[in-house]
Amino acid sequence: MGHPVTPEKQAALQQRMAAIGIDEADLTEKFVRGSGAGGQKINKTNNCVFLKHEPSGVCIKCQVDRSRELNRFLARRELCEQLEGIRDGNRSAKKQAIEKMRRQKRRRSRRSKQRSVADKRKLSEKKSLRKPPQAD
Repeated sequence: MGHPVTPEKQAALQQRMAAIGIDEADLTEKFVRGSGAGGQKINKTNNCVFLKHEPSGVCIKCQVDRSRELNRFLARRELCEQLEGIRDGNRSAKKQAIEKMRRQKRRRSRRSKQRSVADKRKLSEKKSLRKPPQAD
């Protein structure tokens, strides 16, 4: 099996890290046992990458792939995204997606339920007026 990350992608990541101001010396990298499905392979290998950026205190844990090298690359990419989000002062796309899901799943308030029922009732009355008159 070859190298999981192409040299071009690796170079692009290095440039992105340099642009943000992340220095390899500022990173603390540990390889830890992963968790979740995967059986014996997961239990025996340290392929989960734990990355900490000391100046900002941002921690990333990455165990997307079975390959440690790919996880190292993905962890650094994730770190770039987080630091860019902090720098630009906006929430990351990932966090926004999570919040959106949370909003969608949240139970509706009693007031909003009453409002929607009232709207439905109003609509049904409007529709019943469209019916042709019926002989009793």
